[in-house]
Amino acid sequence: MTDRQLPRWSELKPLLRAKPPVLNPTDRRLAKALTIADLRRIARMRTPRSVFDYTDGAAEAEISLRRARSLFANLEFRPSILHDVSAVDTATTMLGQPAAQPFAFAPTGFTRMMNHEGESAVARVAERIGIPYSLSTMGTTSIEDVAAAAPRARKWFQLYVWKDRSAAEDLVQRAASAGFEALMLTVDVPVAGARLRDARNGFTIPPSLTAKTVLDASLHPAWWLNLLTTKPLQFASLTSWKGTIAELLNLLFDPTMTIDDLAWLRSIWSGPLIVKGIQTVDDAKRVVDAGADAIVLSNHGGRQLDRAPVPLRLLPDVAAALRGRTEIYLDTGITSGADIVAARALGADACLVGRAYLYGLMAGGERGVARAAEILTTEVRRTMQLLGARSVNELNPDHVRLP
Repeated sequence: MTDRQLPRWSELKPLLRAKPPVLNPTDRRLAKALTIADLRRIARMRTPRSVFDYTDGAAEAEISLRRARSLFANLEFRPSILHDVSAVDTATTMLGQPAAQPFAFAPTGFTRMMNHEGESAVARVAERIGIPYSLSTMGTTSIEDVAAAAPRARKWFQLYVWKDRSAAEDLVQRAASAGFEALMLTVDVPVAGARLRDARNGFTIPPSLTAKTVLDASLHPAWWLNLLTTKPLQFASLTSWKGTIAELLNLLFDPTMTIDDLAWLRSIWSGPLIVKGIQTVDDAKRVVDAGADAIVLSNHGGRQLDRAPVPLRLLPDVAAALRGRTEIYLDTGITSGADIVAARALGADACLVGRAYLYGLMAGGERGVARAAEILTTEVRRTMQLLGARSVNELNPDHVRLP
C-alpha cells in the first residue's frame, strides 16, 4: 500500500510558476503562435475572407501550391551526428553582400490591404534582422516611402514590365534614385493566372462595400476600421483601379516580352539584376547567358500556371547545370525554417518567403512580421544544429533526400 501525506507549502511553492499577464492583445495573440501555421490561423480569424483568400490562395485547383508544400513535407533529413553545434552561423551572402539569414522577404502586391502598416512595416523588420526586402511593382507604399521607412535595409525592387515601357523606365529610375540595391524582374506573368478564390469572392482593389463585405465587416471590425481611417488604399506605382486583379494585370502587363528585352533592361539599370519565375533548366541557362546576376526558381507561389514544375524538385538539376555561374534563390511552398534549410542544402543560395510574413502581418502588423521572422530564424538555427551543420555553407545534398 502506498503511503500518502498532504503536501507542504514549501513543496508546492516551487511548482506554482504563474506567468505574468500579457496585457496587450496583439502581443498576447502573437505569443501563442509557435509556427507559421499558427500565424495563418490567427490571420484567417482577423482578416476579411476575400483578403485572406487573396493571400492564401493560388491558381485554378491550387495543385501547384499543394505539390510544392507536399514535397517539403515529405522530404527526409539526414543528420550527421557528433559535431559541436553549440555555435551556429546562419549568415550568408546574397549578391555579394552579407545577409544574416539564408532568406529574404519576397515581393508581394497590395500589402497594405492585408494590414494598414503594409510594406513599410515589412521593410523595417527586414532592416532589423539583416535580410533583404523586395518591394513589388504592385505595392501600396511608394518606392520613396519604403526607402525612408527603412533607410539601412537592403532593398530590392521587383519589376513587372508593362505595355507602356516608359512607365517601367520611370519606376527603375525612381528605384535607383532611392538607393535600391537590385532589380528583380518577374517573367512568369505574361497574362494573369486564374485565381478562382478571388473570382468567387468578387475581389477588387480596394475592397468594394457590397452587401457581402458589409456583413463581413461586422465580423472583422478592426480591419475595416483601419482601412477606413488610414491613408486610402492606392497603388504606389500607378493610378487607382476598381476592377479585379486579373483585369488589371491583363491590362498593364506586356505579353510580348522576350529574352531580348533583358538587354533593354540592362541599358536602364546598372545594378544587380535578378530574374524571377524560372521553371526549367533551359530557361535558367538562357537568362544567365543573357546577363542575370541571380535567378529565382519560382512558380509564383502556385498563383499562375497550375500543375507547374515544383521549384524544389527542379533545384538540384539547375544547380548542377549552372555550376555556380549565378546565385540561385527559391520560393513557393515555404512554411518553415526547416524548408529554408532543405533548399539551401539542395543548392539554393537563399530562399524568398512571402505568405509566411503576410500571415504575420495580418495577425499583428509589424509585430506579427517580426514574430514570423523570429519563428523562421529559430527553426533555421535549430534544424541546422540537429543536422550537425555549424554554418549554412556546411549544408549539402547529403543532408536531404527527396521522395
